[in-house]
Amino acid sequence: QVQLVESGGGLVQAGGSLRLSCAASGSIFSLNVMGWYRRAPGKQRELVARITSVGSTNYADSVKGRFTISRDNAKNTVYLQMTSLKPEDTAVYYCNAFLYGSQGWNDYWGQGTQVTVSS
Repeated sequence: QVQLVESGGGLVQAGGSLRLSCAASGSIFSLNVMGWYRRAPGKQRELVARITSVGSTNYADSVKGRFTISRDNAKNTVYLQMTSLKPEDTAVYYCNAFLYGSQGWNDYWGQGTQVTVSS
């Protein structure tokens, strides 16, 4: 059984910073792409950033230059450093991992962590 456990969300003022972490555990043989998505109230879930196993990254236009995704392959952990936060970044942030486990290649999701940016 694979689990993704997120941490680091919270309440911050506009212009502030937060760092999200997501650790994958369980029967994992290969971790491919890891990423962060978010769902704001009344909106669809959207990609924030993702990173491949060799470190290639891509970001949503709305977060470029403010957010940085990174990963520690030895710890099966992905991070999202968020700076210059804006009220429109308020959302539930979900970790995602595409990995090879005991049931083959599958997508897995974390439970979500709330990020609230006050103006």
